[in-house]
Amino acid sequence: MTPLGDKLRDLRRKKGVSQKEMAAALGVSAAYLSALEHGRRGVPTWVLLQKIIGYFNVIWDDAEEVLRLAGQSRPRVVIDTSGLSPAATELANLLAERIAGLDAETLDRMIALLSAPRPASAGTE
Repeated sequence: MTPLGDKLRDLRRKKGVSQKEMAAALGVSAAYLSALEHGRRGVPTWVLLQKIIGYFNVIWDDAEEVLRLAGQSRPRVVIDTSGLSPAATELANLLAERIAGLDAETLDRMIALLSAPRPASAGTE
């Protein structure tokens, strides 16, 4: 499941609607919506994201969260490390090999570490 899929499922359950009902309201198939929730489909179009936001009547921060999660919900990620350091390539490969075995706490710590604001580079303002 992707971050967006998890959020959609949560919003749908809070609203008390089935995938079939939500899919009909959005003009997509229930199979597509199921695949989206389970991470078997890529990021939906901006138009569909706007329909989802409208369907759940979410505003401001909640709408921004849906859009942010959509951007982080590509189920098949390719990391191009050409031109980067050997350490970057090693990190990408280790992550690809071991991500399935990481527990939720470790994943949360890694997400927090990588999401933290970057320190200003020396000599720049």
